Amino acid sequence: MVWGWIAAAWLSGSLMFSYWLGLIARHDLKAIGDGNPGGANLIKAAGVQWGLAGIALDFLKGYVPLALLLKNGLVGGYALIPLAAAPVLGHAFSPFMKFKGGKAIAVTFGVWSALTHFEVSLVYAIILAVLMAIDKGIRKGRPSTPKSDAFQVVLGMLLVPIYLYAANYSEEFLWCWLVIFAILVLTHRREIGIFLGRIFHPQ
Repeated sequence: MVWGWIAAAWLSGSLMFSYWLGLIARHDLKAIGDGNPGGANLIKAAGVQWGLAGIALDFLKGYVPLALLLKNGLVGGYALIPLAAAPVLGHAFSPFMKFKGGKAIAVTFGVWSALTHFEVSLVYAIILAVLMAIDKGIRKGRPSTPKSDAFQVVLGMLLVPIYLYAANYSEEFLWCWLVIFAILVLTHRREIGIFLGRIFHPQ
């Protein structure tokens, strides 16, 4: 039964709502900005209303499956690990896009919101806000880049286990974090590589 729930969570995550909304609005998100088929590019292509709708749906596809299972007491313990990873993996490697999906930020927020009743997702959002403020101060009016944004996303998630440990979350939540962190590193690997290369090998 657990494998069926994992498959359902993966299928939910693989639904590329932002990309499909972009097509409805007559925009191919793969040809916009950094090519990520997510809400940020949908905002750039079709406007805030379309983008927020895409972000909300991408959030919900991570949140709803886990929230329903947890509410009904159908899953717990170490089974949370594959269930938490499934929607994120589904988005990152969607069969609807030839297994080349998106960066999985919104769905990650959805998963953590379901796992911790929004607590850890709020902490992550605060961390990202602080990192963005620091980056804005460093840039001094210059626009942000996809590379710096990706670095903030991954660095922010890297800091999350400090809170998990301080708040006495059990070991399975730390494993959930590790798996999701690894997926985010994978989906942002290109931008992080360029960003770090510019830091350590400036021209």
